[in-house]
Amino acid sequence: MKIGFELNGKAASLEIEPRETLAEVLRARCRLTGVKLSCEAQVCGSCTVLVDGLPVSACTYLAYEIRDKRVTTIEGLADPPGRLHPLQQAFLDHFAFQCGFCTPGMILAAKSLLDENVHVSDEEIIAYMSGNLCRCTGYLGILKAIRQASAEMKATWKENRSTS
Repeated sequence: MKIGFELNGKAASLEIEPRETLAEVLRARCRLTGVKLSCEAQVCGSCTVLVDGLPVSACTYLAYEIRDKRVTTIEGLADPPGRLHPLQQAFLDHFAFQCGFCTPGMILAAKSLLDENVHVSDEEIIAYMSGNLCRCTGYLGILKAIRQASAEMKATWKENRSTS
């Protein structure tokens, strides 16, 4: 079946098999290896991508479901000139990763949270991120990184409101 969708801000069209998962299509056909496969049962968050701005487990999400939708992977977060998204930079600043396997899914889940509510509390961060597991870092660096990105995004939000 042929599907059309937006991938990281650009129109895309692919021939897929109805049984293929979004993770399989993104990794094998689109060569976007930031999408990780781990549990393949929707419990670890390593395969998290955004579909129309919401986090989904790409390991169990069927690719045909992205017809006419927007898909964002970790590769699509940086600005066109290559400037990192505030979350990507914050994860670097706070060493919020070790092996990096879970990091793309963590960042994308956190982006969805901050897009929804930039004035988020620590408790809300912890609850929202509970579906993303990390076996290496502990979670303090991740929490600090999301807090930093939230503060930066609040400042940008305030600037944009004052100029409009």
